[in-house]
Amino acid sequence: MPRSFGEPLTKLRAVPIEDNGEPLVDPRTLSKRIHFAEKHPKFTEMKRTPKVRQRVAEMLAEAAEALPAGTDLIIIEGFRPLAQQRFMYEEIKGEFAKKHPEWKKVTLHRIANTMSAPPDDPCPPPHTTGGAVDFSLINTKTHEWLDMTSPFEMDETSAPGDTKGLSEEAQKNRRLLFDTLSKTGLTNYLGEWWHWSYGDSGWALRVGAKCAVYDKLPEE
Repeated sequence: MPRSFGEPLTKLRAVPIEDNGEPLVDPRTLSKRIHFAEKHPKFTEMKRTPKVRQRVAEMLAEAAEALPAGTDLIIIEGFRPLAQQRFMYEEIKGEFAKKHPEWKKVTLHRIANTMSAPPDDPCPPPHTTGGAVDFSLINTKTHEWLDMTSPFEMDETSAPGDTKGLSEEAQKNRRLLFDTLSKTGLTNYLGEWWHWSYGDSGWALRVGAKCAVYDKLPEE
């Protein structure tokens, strides 16, 4: 069964939320070294946006400008409407149901929660707050994605930041990503090397903040 790396939902639900009202901003307006992926690696037909909360956009710009010459940031997804979160959650749950028809509903639900934030939970899913962003690194000239996963595929096998058995190249690129982003104030969800956030409930638990500063945003 997939291992859970996230903060327990029981603890996330207990985090107070005081939304500071920051708007969504396209971080590409703050740095020319930030790009937006044409498609999502898994959900290729999904509508996406690079927009994130103002402070997160500033952190991404800071990180992009700190990267060595020849390497840029590429955003896979920023803010995600709740309806889109529900679609992704149900898709993932459906995949597990097909693979494991022997699982009871409670087991299926629990495992799905380890792979995707439940859309209707009292704790807002990270991307619905505008405080979470998925991204990677690319070669500035060729726009080719840097190797983050070899010899593994880009799936749950290689998702954790501390995945063992990575090639030297993949390890080097992950170190660059983590060293650069950690200095900005963004925090990594341990189960996904590409998922970072600030201001949401997960961030609040990781840094010991008294409250989250971003709540889920309206659908529009």
